[in-house]
Amino acid sequence: MNMSAAGGTRERLVVIGGDAAGMSAASQARRLRGPDELEIVAFERGHFSSYSACGIPYWVGGDVAGRDELIARTPEEHRARDIDLRMRTEVTEIDVAGRRVRARDLDSGAESWTPYDKLVIATGARPIRPELPGVDAPGVHGVQTLDDGQALLDTLTGTRGRRAVVVGAGYIGVEMAEALINRGYEVTVVHRGREPMSTLDPDMGRMVHEAMEGLGITMVNDAEVTKVLTGDDGRVRAVATEDAEYPADVVVLGIGVRPETALARAAGLPLGEHGGLLTDLGMRVRGHEDIWAGGDCVEVLDLVSGQRRHIPLGTHANKHGQVIGTNAGGGYATFPGVVGTAVSKVCDLEIARTGLREKDALRAGLRFVTATIESTSRAGYYPDSSPMTVKMLAERRTGRLLGVQIVGREGAGKRVDIAAVALTAGMTVDRMTALDLGYAPPFSPVWDPVLVAARKTARVVEEQRG
Repeated sequence: MNMSAAGGTRERLVVIGGDAAGMSAASQARRLRGPDELEIVAFERGHFSSYSACGIPYWVGGDVAGRDELIARTPEEHRARDIDLRMRTEVTEIDVAGRRVRARDLDSGAESWTPYDKLVIATGARPIRPELPGVDAPGVHGVQTLDDGQALLDTLTGTRGRRAVVVGAGYIGVEMAEALINRGYEVTVVHRGREPMSTLDPDMGRMVHEAMEGLGITMVNDAEVTKVLTGDDGRVRAVATEDAEYPADVVVLGIGVRPETALARAAGLPLGEHGGLLTDLGMRVRGHEDIWAGGDCVEVLDLVSGQRRHIPLGTHANKHGQVIGTNAGGGYATFPGVVGTAVSKVCDLEIARTGLREKDALRAGLRFVTATIESTSRAGYYPDSSPMTVKMLAERRTGRLLGVQIVGREGAGKRVDIAAVALTAGMTVDRMTALDLGYAPPFSPVWDPVLVAARKTARVVEEQRG
C-alpha cells in the first residue's frame, strides 16, 4: 500500500487491458471507492480504450459512420474519473511474488515497474494466425482490436485492386465478408468446414452458405489454406490451397481467436485446456486472492454441459468487469456462467444460437433428440411476414432443453433470447410450450416459432420414451 495525501494508506489496483473487461472493472471499482481509498492504474498497449470490437465489421463495411462511434469512453474521460490510464503502454511481465508488473512505453521504449495491491488481467484475445508461408505479408490482416480495424481500413484505402479473400467462416469471417462486399470488393471465403458458421450444425449452416452466395460471395468449402503468395513488391497477391489459388489484394483472417495469456502463463497462473485463465465465481484467478481476470482471456463455465469453454464476446467481458470491479472495490458479486448465446447476420439473414450443438452434446456424453420446424416471423396474413427455421435439441430421457439454433429474416435473431432464458432456468421443452409470450399479428404467429419447435421436440421426446 502507498500513502495518501491525507497521510493514510490507500490500495493500488492495477489493470492490464483498457477495453471492455478491464475498464468496466476499473470504473466499477471507482464507483465503490474514491481516489483517497483506491488508486487505479490501467495499462493499454493500443491507441484506444473502451470500444466495441463487435462493431468493427460494421465500421469497415460503412454501416457505422466512423471509428469514434465505436468508442464508449475515451482515455481522457477515464482520467477525469481519477483512473490513471496509460495508453500505448504494454505490460511485459507480472511478478506475482513481488506483487508488481513491468510495463514498456511503446513510443519511448522506457520500462518501469509498478507495484500493486490488487491486479486485474484483461488482456483479451488474439486472432489465430496460422504458421503459413507469407502469412505476415503486407495486406494480410487479423481483426480483433480497433487498431486492427484501422490498419485494415488503411490497406483498403491504399489498395488499387478489388479482390479480397477471407480465411475462415465463423462470426468474424462472415461479417467481414459482407463488409468487404459492401465496400465493392470481389470476395472469396475459404474455410475448412463443410458449411460456414461452425457455431451452427451443418444443416443450419447451409442456409448461411446460400445467403452468402446470394450476396455474390464465392464460397470455397472443405479447403485448407496452405500458403499466402506474394508479389515482387512483397505484398499479398493470392491465397493457395492444395487444389487452387485465389487472387487477393487483401486477405482477412477470420479463423477465430485464442486467449491472450502469454503474460499469465509466464507468471505461472493457472490456465485451462483452451488456454484461458481459470477463475472462481467471483472472477478471482484460482489460488490468488488479489488477482482477478475477465473478458476474452478467461474460460467460462457452460451451464448446459457443465464444461469450461472459451467464448470471446463483449457481453461476457462487460459482465466480468462489473463483477471484478465490485469485488476489487470491496463488494460482492459472482458470474455463474453462460449458456452460449450469440447472434449475427448476413445481409438481411439473421443467425442465432444458444446452448449446445449436436457435436457439443455428443462431446458432453448427452443423449439427445432434435426437431426442426419452419415458421414465420409474424402472422401469415400480416404484411412482410418472413420465413424462419428453428432447430431445437433436448435431452432424450428428461426433455431438458439443450440448445436452439434460428436462421431467418427480420425478427428471427433475438427470438433466441427466449431459449437462452429457458436454458438458464433448466426448463424442459414440454414446460416451454406453456410460456406466456407476447402475441400480436405484427410480432408473431399465435404460436411463436420457438414454441412450435418446443412442441415438436416434446413430441419426439415422448415418442422416444415410449
